[in-house]
Amino acid sequence: MNPNLTKNQQRAICSQLGNVKLKLLYKASIHGFTGAAFHQHCDNKSPTVSVGYNTSGRVFGGYTRQPFSQSGLYVNDDQAFLFSFSGEKLNKYPCINAPYAVKMISNSGPYFGEALVLVIGSQPKVYSSPGNYYNFKAAEMHGNDLNLTECEVYQVEETVELEKPWRPVIWESKRKTELMESIKFYKPLNSSVTQARVLLIGPVGAGKSSFFNSINSIFRGHVTSQAISGSSSTSLTTQFRTYSVKAGREGKPLPLVLCDTMGLEEGVGAGLDIDDISNILKGHLPDRYQFNPSGPLQSEAHGFCKSPDLKDKIHCVTYVLDASKISIMTTKMEEKLKAIRRKVNLMGIPQLLLLTKGDEACALVREDIRNVYKSGYIKDLMQEAAARVGVPLSCIIPVKNYSEELELDTNTDILLLSAVVQMLRFVDNFFDEISDQLSSLTTEK
Repeated sequence: MNPNLTKNQQRAICSQLGNVKLKLLYKASIHGFTGAAFHQHCDNKSPTVSVGYNTSGRVFGGYTRQPFSQSGLYVNDDQAFLFSFSGEKLNKYPCINAPYAVKMISNSGPYFGEALVLVIGSQPKVYSSPGNYYNFKAAEMHGNDLNLTECEVYQVEETVELEKPWRPVIWESKRKTELMESIKFYKPLNSSVTQARVLLIGPVGAGKSSFFNSINSIFRGHVTSQAISGSSSTSLTTQFRTYSVKAGREGKPLPLVLCDTMGLEEGVGAGLDIDDISNILKGHLPDRYQFNPSGPLQSEAHGFCKSPDLKDKIHCVTYVLDASKISIMTTKMEEKLKAIRRKVNLMGIPQLLLLTKGDEACALVREDIRNVYKSGYIKDLMQEAAARVGVPLSCIIPVKNYSEELELDTNTDILLLSAVVQMLRFVDNFFDEISDQLSSLTTEK
């Protein structure tokens, strides 16, 4: 289920409630515009935020700390409030008659006093009567349009702050310098290779191109945007690109190449083709190869590298996933990622997972990026990502890409650079494995 509330609308609601996140429980277009469906998914859950969407595009609803039931009684809640949105701006209407804040009716959806009812009498309708229980203007709340196109109920979950970080990080500018130096002076263990090649794979919009832009920004000393990135339902990256990061504006290329791919999509014949991934891993695809979602590159095609060297192959695969979408990842996407992982496993290539947008998923991290390993919620998301993709928790690193900032931030840089250092360690593992295989072959002879 995808929430209809935008990220900014969710943030606006959460800002009224403290360090919390919203978990979608009920969506009328999927579960049904009936009181029975609402109660089946929402009874005994609290606190909750209920949201109505009408045919005029208005977004409005209410919050209560009380769990829903079918008792037929009013319940007291002095913290309950109604709200509406004017664009991204939240208008809040506190309860003025707390003993009658919420009513528990079996054949209707969320029932706030006698002021606002969403899904009334198991119909996609709104009942509205301001004045005695909540003060609001009907025109401002819903524009006097009482026809619902959607109704959602979210459970409000607290973001747990752990007593101490479960992974130690040194948040100092000296540490940033050390990480940058270790990347600059890295040398692959195999003398025939001068640059480690890391392939970034992930769903559309997860932040693959933004990750390269962020690393590039750190070494340039200011925020840059070389790779095309942004938000779109289909992949903005349509070519296979190999990006070499440079140490400064006119500096030498670093011993690292980040390979960017078309985003993964659920449908057949959409997004990156799994067979194209095999060609990338083996070093067959040239830079700027134009992806064709309807089929992979054939060996007879122009530009196909038939005899790639070790330097052309991928030495580490890094999955990039959006932390705020882990919980709503579809089965099809999960199956696609696991199919890719099986293919990569067979080729003996080490794999990492970057969890992006932790600040969008968790208020604690949004408040301060240094809370990333003190957030119980982020750890839960990392464990969920581990289960869905099939990688150990030790192979998952949360990062924050630069997306709206104009200036660099030392703490953000430290997280990003730590991820690159881990990639290079995994590349070493790849070359160690090749060396061991060669040694065993020599011994057998």
